[in-house]
This record gives sequence, C-alpha cells and structure tokens, in this order.
Amino acid sequence: MPNPLPTLDPPDLAARLLGGSAALFPTDTLPALASCPPQAHKLWALKHRPAEKPLILMAANPATLLGAIGRPPLPEWLAMATWAWPGPVTLVLPAIGPVAEALNPGGGSLGLRLPACPQAQALLELSGPLATTSANISGQPPATTAQEAARQFADVPLLGPTPWPEAGGMASTVLGWRERGGWQVLRAGALLPPGI
Repeated sequence: MPNPLPTLDPPDLAARLLGGSAALFPTDTLPALASCPPQAHKLWALKHRPAEKPLILMAANPATLLGAIGRPPLPEWLAMATWAWPGPVTLVLPAIGPVAEALNPGGGSLGLRLPACPQAQALLELSGPLATTSANISGQPPATTAQEAARQFADVPLLGPTPWPEAGGMASTVLGWRERGGWQVLRAGALLPPGI
C-alpha cells in the first residue's frame, strides 16, 4: 500500500495560497493546479506552459465569478451560468481589469468555472477565486488522481484528505461568447447545453 500523501486541510491550504503558494486540489473533472490571481504567472512556470494559453478562474459562487469580468453581465450569460454551475462547464466571457489581465494577458476575455466538487468549493470559500489549470506539465496527459498530480508537482501542496473523490476524468466543456452574440463550443467536454 502506498504511503499517504502529505496534505493540508482547506484552512491551511487557503492560507498557503493567500501567502503566494500554488496548490493542487480535486474538481469534478480533472485535478487543478491553482494560485491566487496575482500569482498566476507561477502556474505557467510550473507547467512549462506558453503564457498565451490562458488560465481559468474558479470560485465558490457565480456572483464572484461574474464580478471578476469587470463589466455588467448580459442576461444570456446569467442564464447560461444558472444552467451550467456548479458543474463541468467553463464560460469564456469578454472581460477587462486586473483578473482578466493576470489570467489572460492582453486577451480581453476570461474563462470562468464553478466546480461541482465539495472539496474544491470548501477551499474556494476560504481562498477566494483562484487561477486554475489542469494538473500536468504542458504536453503531458492531465493528472487524474492526487498521486499523479503530486508526482508531476512534488513541491506543490495538496488539498486533503486523499484519495480525492473520483472525478469525471474528462475536461470541462468550454463555451465562448461570440462578439456578435450567441455561444460557441470552444471545447466539447463533459456536458453540452441543449441547442448548441
């Protein structure tokens, strides 16, 4: 039987995140590598990922997510958020301001997600919104367990307890808002809304 992984409970891991650390935690799709938005640059460095690939903002409630885009949400965005969250759907919306610039430098949009995972939500309630990405070195398959995530990021603290709940194993669906209106499927994933 493998040795148990060293983990932190939600208050301790949130404190580490707020102190500038990265962290690993489960979601309803794939494990996440995360940081507070001002430390998002650390995630690109840890993953060896090109900075032009944006990160996703996760939070514990829709109001926090939609408040990060720096503009009033359209009724269509609110309707899709109500349908999609919590769950395995990322909404990419036009965005301005410091969070959008930190997670998608020069991009003008922000990916938003509220995972349907109680452990993730407990952490996000304490840490506030987090910049996130899949827990893998760029070009490698995404980790699906705490052990796989810890193998790739040995110095990054993990949310306990482990083993993490079994996740769907498929990345989130990504829906982007078109400039002229309407939704576009940017990545077909775990769940697709009707009529798209």
